[in-house]
Amino acid sequence: MARPREFEEDAVLDAAMECFWNRGYEATSMRDLVEKTGITGASLYNAFGDKRALYERALDRYVEGSVADRMKRCEQLPPREAIAAFFDEIVKRSLADQDRKGCMLVNAALDVAPHDPEFQRVVAEVLTRIEVFFRHCAKRGQKQGTINASLPAEELARHLLGVLLGIRVLARVRPDRAVLEGVVGPAMALLDSSCRRARGRN
Repeated sequence: MARPREFEEDAVLDAAMECFWNRGYEATSMRDLVEKTGITGASLYNAFGDKRALYERALDRYVEGSVADRMKRCEQLPPREAIAAFFDEIVKRSLADQDRKGCMLVNAALDVAPHDPEFQRVVAEVLTRIEVFFRHCAKRGQKQGTINASLPAEELARHLLGVLLGIRVLARVRPDRAVLEGVVGPAMALLDSSCRRARGRN
């Protein structure tokens, strides 16, 4: 008869996520994970597999609890407000990040994905989900006349994705409100530009 686990799996994943998030995949050792989670290395292996498998589970937990949750909340808003709220939260989180650990997804894109085809796929899929969120917002806003219709929604979405990644990387070395808002501002102005011209002609 198998022994019941003597730990809460979600709590262990949260602890592992914080460890990987702070130190990065390569710099995190199994000893670090044992110390952070408070369970033995054997228990970690039995429950989650090797370090790579645990990292994948931790990254997925981060994505669903942070990135996916943010998109779900923002998509309830009108399209233009949804995009603004998304970036407002990104700026606030970046400025509140005293340890400058950044976004775990972006860290994975820079730290792990270039050397691991499977993680390239995982990260690319999440970035595509974010791009789809932006594209849906842009399309809805264009139909409603609240977002610039002079550019295809697909191009606006790709631009916004690039802005997001730029903010997340920039914030790790220059977490300055004026700098980060200075990146977001022109992107939001691009969404508004043709709408304002159209209103001005009415």
